[in-house]
Amino acid sequence: MRIAISGAGGFVGTHLRKALEAKGWQVTALKRESYREPGMLRDTLEGHVAVVNLAGANIISRWTREYKKSMYSSRVDTTKALVEASAACADKPGVFISASAVGIYAPGGPHTESNYILNKGFLGSLSADWETAAMRAGDAGIRTVIFRLGVVLGSGGGALRQMLPAFKMGLGGCIGDGSQPFPWVCVKDLNRAFERALEDASMRGAYNLTAPAMNTNKELTKVLAKALHRPAFMRVPCLAARLRFGEGAQVLTEGQSVVPERLLNEGFSFTFNKLEDAIRDCLLL
Repeated sequence: MRIAISGAGGFVGTHLRKALEAKGWQVTALKRESYREPGMLRDTLEGHVAVVNLAGANIISRWTREYKKSMYSSRVDTTKALVEASAACADKPGVFISASAVGIYAPGGPHTESNYILNKGFLGSLSADWETAAMRAGDAGIRTVIFRLGVVLGSGGGALRQMLPAFKMGLGGCIGDGSQPFPWVCVKDLNRAFERALEDASMRGAYNLTAPAMNTNKELTKVLAKALHRPAFMRVPCLAARLRFGEGAQVLTEGQSVVPERLLNEGFSFTFNKLEDAIRDCLLL
């Protein structure tokens, strides 16, 4: 089973690639030079049964006008190129799986795939265009699955890696009053969901990929501090986050409460339902 992955060198891509290779599947990590010409990308994808699209510039950053263009291009334009190349293959991939984000939903919730409010800001339009580009694979007869990811928790990178230094020094704390929802998924459950989408031909369309538990930033702070046996009395004012990240601070100061309704209805069982268990597993405690 040959699978092509964009963004294979990122945090999620690295974990997913290892998981797929452990099952004996052959993974092709797509390189940037493959996108220079449509024919080159098409030739690279020939013979692959699946394409997994994880590419995208880091969303936790200062959103300047130029950086917004980078966020958009790395997601939407990359997805368009992958879909066009997949459709042009003589032997088309059987499935196209693309990442998206819970940022497509408005702050608050809870949101399910069937009952939600769309985010009217930049994150919402970015995610909507991202998904629209991915769903065009269906026009070429390619089964298409979209996973709307929450914050992915795992060892060796991602959001947890950014938080650990401060928490280990006892300087961790809530952002604002900590009441904003914190949608998360353990990378091990993410791997299992992607593996199922690769093998289960009945899976199509958009799925929320977040743990069923609905936690807040304050709960994350308490759980992480307890796991590290450190205090967490600091508080990062929302104003400080906005001064550092500008418009991009909304990723930290706002949040979406998300329910993985479709996965649960289709019998997917999350190994990590509790934030405490996921944090402990990530830290190997």
